Amino acid sequence: MESPNSPPDSSSFAIRETATLHKKMASLDPSNSPPNHSFALRDSTAQCFLRSLSTKETSFNGFHCSPPRYSTPSLHTSPLSSPLRAVNPGPANHTISLDASYKCLSSVLKKDGQILSIAISNGIIYTGSDSNLIRIWKLPEFSECGVLKTKASTVVALAVSHERVFAAYGDTKIRGWRTTWDGTLKHIKLATIPRTSGYVRSYISGKDKMMRHMGPITSLAINISDNILYSASVDKTVKVWRISDLKCIENIPAHSEPINAIVVADDGILYTASDDATVRVWRRNFCRGEWPHSLTVTLPAKCSPVKTLTLTADGGVLYGGCTDGYVHYWLKGWLSGQLQYGGALRGHTHAVMCLASVSNYVVSGSADSSCRVWSREHDGQHVCLAVLVGHRGPIRCVTAYLGHSGDEVEDGCTICSGSLDGVLKIWRVNLRVRPASLHKPFCSSFNIAVSFTVRVSASKMALRGVWQLKKLIVSYCDWGGSSRGIRAFMETELPTFKEKNPQLEVVTELIRGQHPHLKGFYKNKNERVVCVKNMTTEDILLHATRLRNALGRKVVKLKTRHVTKHPSVQAMMATLLEHSLVGGQ
Repeated sequence: MESPNSPPDSSSFAIRETATLHKKMASLDPSNSPPNHSFALRDSTAQCFLRSLSTKETSFNGFHCSPPRYSTPSLHTSPLSSPLRAVNPGPANHTISLDASYKCLSSVLKKDGQILSIAISNGIIYTGSDSNLIRIWKLPEFSECGVLKTKASTVVALAVSHERVFAAYGDTKIRGWRTTWDGTLKHIKLATIPRTSGYVRSYISGKDKMMRHMGPITSLAINISDNILYSASVDKTVKVWRISDLKCIENIPAHSEPINAIVVADDGILYTASDDATVRVWRRNFCRGEWPHSLTVTLPAKCSPVKTLTLTADGGVLYGGCTDGYVHYWLKGWLSGQLQYGGALRGHTHAVMCLASVSNYVVSGSADSSCRVWSREHDGQHVCLAVLVGHRGPIRCVTAYLGHSGDEVEDGCTICSGSLDGVLKIWRVNLRVRPASLHKPFCSSFNIAVSFTVRVSASKMALRGVWQLKKLIVSYCDWGGSSRGIRAFMETELPTFKEKNPQLEVVTELIRGQHPHLKGFYKNKNERVVCVKNMTTEDILLHATRLRNALGRKVVKLKTRHVTKHPSVQAMMATLLEHSLVGGQ
């Protein structure tokens, strides 16, 4: 079905995903496969790593039947290329069960060659390929509404902001457009970066290496708050362009190997990934100097080149896809803001070439011709919801958004994936959460006893079903040695404690030069203070839980000595037992 708004001379056709199409799919012959532009320009120095690189993995035979590696409970037994499949990934011991289903909404094949880049902004999707066209698609119907045509070809990277579109081409140049809404969507070309006049002047002065990349560009990123554009290249540098006048204001020698991906957080932090198996974090210093960007920290990626990066919307989790098929992720500390290694998502059998993140979903595309959709739970763990199989070549780019098509009301996301086979696919992943009791035919007496015990103990922690602690103040010192444990508690345990107790107001207080303590305020206007100096994280969590469970009543001192008239039965039994033992000897 041809798009209604596509040009009449585009000679395009669409393919609906059916079971007959999957039966006709054959393995792609490596001898006839087109070259991969994003990996063909790497030098031989990257082969020093022990793990396999994507440049050696040109054979795509048997990808659909090769057994994947799962890091989570399997969704289904085999990655069959069914257009609609229902799965149940939830383990048996969970209190809730996740029912995920997905289907391919549309497959579009244009005579543009390999699809190399994709970007989304304000309900518009831009796709770049081997040709000199950037196709524009309108959501949610996914109809083609225009093209951007230039003399150069091979759109290797795209970056889109609110009113700007930037595209990096195979000629190591960047071209920009400005979007306008005058009844219809229009794009006005701004300029080509670097400008020809500026480059000639820099060449005469010997600063031509500062003004343009000496190798193909691999990634683009826009810092909206600072109004600057970043570009990364295989020449091991990142260049900073001022969007107002499109001039290069800084050249960052970021890595010792080619740079594959860059991403910018909302707070201006720049992340770069390279073939040297590291991810580096850069912070921009607002001062006049030769190097405005300074290196903050270097994150190792387990001796595997990092090919792609993505950030969550809040910047709390950084994901990096590597050539060993793993997706490593780092978590940002709640208080310190430092990145800590969180783990790896295992499942792909070949290099991870693209990543996308939306809400609590993470989508990874790989050279094994499959996409995996991961869900990030509240406890930080990740669950694989679906394995999207249907492409005949490596998946080069992917994006995701929360919108849906039709009458679907389930929670989930819509995914757009582009492959080196030239096919652009739209997927819909639906997720429903329901109690596990709907799946289990019976409950064991042990589970009933445990739930009854928990309810009884919880009733003792509250007065008439109402928690008495209404506010908890965590006081700490940011440099004191006695506050070392409470600082770790605030980064690791306190966020989870706040989520589990929504009825409680938790406030942190900085007290320099004093010992840390917990202070609780109860509904009966009583207060309790617990000193937690030099305590471990587990001990502090225990004291915080005790403050939450307490009723806040004052300890009443008895005026007279309480003496029982009945002797203890246990004492008598112990005495008789001792006498019997002595007599036996």
